[in-house]
Parts: sequence; structure tokens; C-alpha cells
Amino acid sequence: MDYSSVKFDCRKFRTGIPCKPNKESGQVCNTCTEYDPIKKRILIIKLGALGDVIRTTPLIEKFKSEYEGAHFTWLTLSPAILPSNEIDVIYKYDVTSVYIIENSEFDIALNLDKDPEACILLRNVVAKEKLGYTWEKGHIAPATKSAEHKLITGFFDEYSKANTKSYLEEIFEICGFNFQKEDYLINLNHSLSAKWKENLSSLSDGKQIVGLNTGCGPRWNTRLWSEEAWIRLAMDLKEMNFFPVFLGGELEDEKNKRMASDAKIYYPGHYSLEEFIGLTDACDIVVTQVSMMMHIATALKKKLVLCNTIFNAHEFELYGRGVLVEPSTGCECYFGNTCVRGVSCMHDITPNQILSAVESLVKNND
Repeated sequence: MDYSSVKFDCRKFRTGIPCKPNKESGQVCNTCTEYDPIKKRILIIKLGALGDVIRTTPLIEKFKSEYEGAHFTWLTLSPAILPSNEIDVIYKYDVTSVYIIENSEFDIALNLDKDPEACILLRNVVAKEKLGYTWEKGHIAPATKSAEHKLITGFFDEYSKANTKSYLEEIFEICGFNFQKEDYLINLNHSLSAKWKENLSSLSDGKQIVGLNTGCGPRWNTRLWSEEAWIRLAMDLKEMNFFPVFLGGELEDEKNKRMASDAKIYYPGHYSLEEFIGLTDACDIVVTQVSMMMHIATALKKKLVLCNTIFNAHEFELYGRGVLVEPSTGCECYFGNTCVRGVSCMHDITPNQILSAVESLVKNND
């Protein structure tokens, strides 16, 4: 076989080393029965926080339905969260990855991060079509008119508060699509999920397992609920024949240990992100503030009770599996990390409100 017969456009081609069909069955390009031509090369730049990366993944399903033979390259700070079976190339953001991307060619390049480095990268990328946010005259700019709405709501609180579109509706519009409930994707380790399902099943004795995610990260402390409220909720759930489980990361570990001891509620400890996702998959219902957990639970198609205070409630897509709970007193701290009242209105959400939301999810499933 001569060089001209090499199928560089095949999805299975790997730069400089044999492809899988060659390694496994000795196939070569001019006679290969597994040739899978790439017809549309798509770059997605979404560096951001883990939750933001997860909630951008519904675009994969939509692009696949619109473009036969789509090949996806994704650049992110959080590659472990993305499913490699759905995305062809996943790059962690670093100098080498940026160099490779800047010296590649794409049919469509999409940037949904507003940080300068992401916008400048989109400007520098070679692509037939660019979508999302780019860089012009020393500042962020829309790559097309369809990105203007999302930028304006980011620039000014007044327009953000008045917005009635979900985040998914907005990013689908940026790409020229209509959002039709395309699902989140996530990297789920099925063996870890099975381990935790077996573990919690043996502990719960057939009761529905309610994961209580007690943290939300330090960026917006106004989202935090009191330990007293979490303990009261957990004990009430236990009395109502549920099996509550405290969940959280390293930042919540000491708090969760303390609450678990005081309330006699199960706390499995904190784990790597991969195992935390498997643990979450073992829950039937998840209770959380707006956080990474909201997106993990959504991706895993869990019933969800979502507590919101400082964000525009229209931005959330719960896929008909969730209940949104907000304080009856309202919130005056839009995207705020400190409360203008002195005490966060998150404390105005009561355990009884959460209990009612959990009960409604169970009844709707009956």
C-alpha cells in the first residue's frame, strides 16, 4: 500500500501510530472494512467550572443529529468529567493543547467561555464557521449576532434578571438550534456505580435513598444552608421511611462527619470526582443547592430538589424530574456572595419545604 492510500480523514486514524483495526486484525486503509470518514470537524471550547462543562454537553447530541460523521474536539480544564465514548478528542487546557488546536483546522469552532484566553483562542483558530464568543479590539465580542443576547445578560444585571430563557436555550440559540430537551452527558464509571448501589441497598433495606449534598463551594456563600437545617431535614426524612445520606467534597467532610454523628445519619465520606459520581448514581433523589451536584444529578437523570436563592430560576432545566424550592421572602442578593440583609435568605427555606418537594417527586412517580 502506498502513502496516497492512507485515510487521514478516518475517525480511527491516530497520528504516527497504528489504528485499532490495524492492531487488532491487521487491516490497512486500502482494504479496511472499518473505514469511518469524518465529515464535519467540530471544536468546543468550554474551559469553565465542572458544572458549566457538564451543562454544555447536550450540544453533542444535537450536533450529531444535525451533522452526519461529526468529529468532536473538546478543550476544557476538566477532562475527567466528559465521556470519551461520545467525544473523539478531549484536551486538557495547557500550552501543548492550545498549540495543537491553533495549528489544526475545523469546520465549526464554538467557544462558550467568556474568559479572555478562551475568546482569544477562538479568534486564532482556523475554522470555516465560528460561534460563541471571540476577541476584537481588546475585548470580548460575539462571533455571530446569535451570541449577543447571552453577552448582554452577562454584562448587565437588569437584563439578566429579566431573562426568561434557560441556559440551554441560550447556548442552543448561539449555535442556531432549538433546544428540544437533549440530555446531559457525563463520564460514569459503571463499576463504581454498581459498588455503591450494592452498598447503599444493603444499608437502606429497600427504602428510597435521598442524597443530601451539603456544600456548594466558596464562590457564593449565600447558597449555604445551616447545619441545624440539614440535620432536621435528614432526621425527618428518616422518620418518613427514607434513607438519607449526607454527601459532599473535602470542604464539607468535617461538617458532614459532625452532622452524621449528631443525627445518626449515614455519611460515606468524600471521594474522588469519579467515585462521587458513582455514589450519586446510587441515590434515588438528590437534594442540593445550585452547585456542581445539580448538574451531576441532572446528567444521571436523578429526581432533584433544587434550592435556589441568588440566581435567575429561568436558567435551570430540570427535564421534568425536579422541583425548584426558593425562599418565600425572596432574595435581594442577585449573584451575591454576601447578603444585604445580613443573614442569607437560604435560611428562610425550611426543612418542611424540602420534605414536601421530596414527597411530590415520589408521588409523581407512583
